[in-house]
Amino acid sequence: MGQIKVEKNVGGIEGLCIITPAVHGDNRGYFMETYSQRDMEEAGINITFVQDNQSCSTRGVLRGLHFQKQYPQTKLVRVIKGKVFDVAVDLRKKSETYGKWLGVELTEENKKQFLIPKGFAHGFLVLSDIAEFCYKCDDFYHPNDEGGLAWNDPKIGIEWPELMGDYNGTASAEGYSLFDGTPLNLSEKDQKFGTWNI
Repeated sequence: MGQIKVEKNVGGIEGLCIITPAVHGDNRGYFMETYSQRDMEEAGINITFVQDNQSCSTRGVLRGLHFQKQYPQTKLVRVIKGKVFDVAVDLRKKSETYGKWLGVELTEENKKQFLIPKGFAHGFLVLSDIAEFCYKCDDFYHPNDEGGLAWNDPKIGIEWPELMGDYNGTASAEGYSLFDGTPLNLSEKDQKFGTWNI
């Protein structure tokens, strides 16, 4: 019997899946299978993952929007501590949802996982004091193959929760903050990404 529930093509975007594991809890805590190749294959998802990554970020950190150009990756992402708003943008030119985005709240409480196929840009915003974020990839990271898009590109129009600020024509975090005054925090690299050329 499978230990996961899979919602396919979420938001009407082919390939995006939300996976919810079965959680077995009692007064001692809980146990769950975070990944089972057998259960994934029974759900019609046949992917071989080759690398696991983990990051820790503070409130207001936004990472993205990232993708690999020649070596695209399928990612299975989840949060093990805290809360993030996780976003995928469809960059597949032949897709009916080319340019569309979907955001999913991933938390340590809901334990949801977000499956993002090849051909998507990915990013997330941290909404808790601390967030520990981990994900599986079906290809290795190639440092010279990285691409990116401006997180605030008006042509994409991502509606980041709790975020205030006005677009100034660049991916700079300047002038942006969360509702409680926490400044938006992006890497220098992410603030240099350009807008999307449709």
